[in-house]
Amino acid sequence: MLPTIRPLLPGMGLLLVVWAVGTGCTSNAALQRLSPPEQAEFFLYQNAMTGTQEHAYLAKATAAKRTAYLSEIGLAQRFQALDAFDQAAIRAGWPRPSMSAAALLFVWGEPYATAGDARRSAHWYYLGSSMDLGARGNQYLKEGNYVDVYLVEGRVRGWVDKPGGMRWPNVQAS
Repeated sequence: MLPTIRPLLPGMGLLLVVWAVGTGCTSNAALQRLSPPEQAEFFLYQNAMTGTQEHAYLAKATAAKRTAYLSEIGLAQRFQALDAFDQAAIRAGWPRPSMSAAALLFVWGEPYATAGDARRSAHWYYLGSSMDLGARGNQYLKEGNYVDVYLVEGRVRGWVDKPGGMRWPNVQAS
């Protein structure tokens, strides 16, 4: 079967790249059409949304429908359930020691990999650098640096940027 497909692979790769770039451009154009308060709302929830949820959010015709969608998928309720300290950290776009693991998901998104149990003691690993994570969320395709976040009893105790590849024992991809 592979010899039959091999001539098609370059074209399929090009098609995938064109689709990915086109999808990103569509999202960027939709984002630019939002008012500044709507953009602020989007950036508050962006790292906690999946790609599908982002596209669905941006495809809504009105601000009211976009806000209603956040409630429909449970993100608005998850944010409101957080204490004022966590909400302030999310609005600032930067994690803080002692913020909850739930709040960290809003700031940096889902970790690339985890080790341990966040309710007791755990490490969450994010790809990229801590300086980029707030703006872009976990950078699944970026190689090199990663951030090791240490959690105890469901709270962030600290994090450290680490250079190099990812070689962690007993790590589960998220």
